[in-house]
Amino acid sequence: MKNTFGSAITLTLFGESHGEIIGAVLDGLAPGIVIDDATIRRQLSLRRPSGKISTARVEDDPYRIVSGVFEGRTTGTPLTVLIPNTAQHSGDYAATRSLPRPGHADYTAHMKYHGYEDYRGGGHFSGRVTAALVAAGAILLSALKDHGILIGTHIRSLGGVSDRAFGDIEADIRTLGERSFAVLDDERADKMRRAIEAAAKDGDSVGGVLETAVTGICAGVGEPWFDTVEGVLAHALFSIPGIKGVQFGGAFERVNGRGSAYNDAFYISDKEIKTKTNHNGGVNGGITNGMPLLFSCAVKPTPSIFQEQQTVDMDRLTDATLQLRGRHDPAIIHRARAVVDALTALSLADMLTVRFGTDWLGG
Repeated sequence: MKNTFGSAITLTLFGESHGEIIGAVLDGLAPGIVIDDATIRRQLSLRRPSGKISTARVEDDPYRIVSGVFEGRTTGTPLTVLIPNTAQHSGDYAATRSLPRPGHADYTAHMKYHGYEDYRGGGHFSGRVTAALVAAGAILLSALKDHGILIGTHIRSLGGVSDRAFGDIEADIRTLGERSFAVLDDERADKMRRAIEAAAKDGDSVGGVLETAVTGICAGVGEPWFDTVEGVLAHALFSIPGIKGVQFGGAFERVNGRGSAYNDAFYISDKEIKTKTNHNGGVNGGITNGMPLLFSCAVKPTPSIFQEQQTVDMDRLTDATLQLRGRHDPAIIHRARAVVDALTALSLADMLTVRFGTDWLGG
């Protein structure tokens, strides 16, 4: 079982949805990084459920950092974040323990762990565990910001409604940092909310596409072949529950065209090398080219729906039907935005540390 990601900076996740506590350990951090409580709380609030478009399971996430920090800065030793679980309804799952939920990890977890897994709320596979990931990622988001690197994610499309594309990317990232529902166009945000509410009314769910931009990262970061920028980021992003696709730059939208339209022409601006377009998403040969990183993640509709579904009884080996009860999200995409930002920060901090040394990110 492997729950650790990273090379120079590593993140280990632990805990279950209905266990006593969830947490994360960051190792390899430079000493002297400022722990910004406001940023951590802000990012946790973006992941937290809210209103009709989210689950009714709402927790305040009173995180505690119990190691690796002294007088408000990292010490360079392993940093441990703990978040208690306080709103479990474990009884919601007892009656359906042997009935795997379609689209969830219930069946595959049962096969891997031979029935010893914690099945309640998805156990270790639950999106609840991402709260610890977001808290740890917020530390790196703040550290990268201090080095001029900004990360922002918006809902590019949801339920047939599309947001506008990034324009002035740095300004848009700052705007997104002030919005709890990550859409750049207010009118389209309202339409997306209505689409989520309509799905919830039908006992169903919706998914969509998140688009992420990173500004301020220099050229020359990343490795050829097996540790490319795309490869490291995709590895991290695919760990998020519900992510089923990742593309960089134009990717699937443009690859059926010609090279003359896809290639990003170089030019000089104020003695800096830039590209006129960014169809490659800020990466050439697996290495950053100094342009903004641009990538998108496909987020599937939440698998927990309130409609009768066909499944099986794993104990009796018979066909069965499942009617879920309890508290579930009609969409997770608006909450997943904070998780994408956290893993983007972790991946980039790791690659930058590999490139420039262990102390680069420090104070």
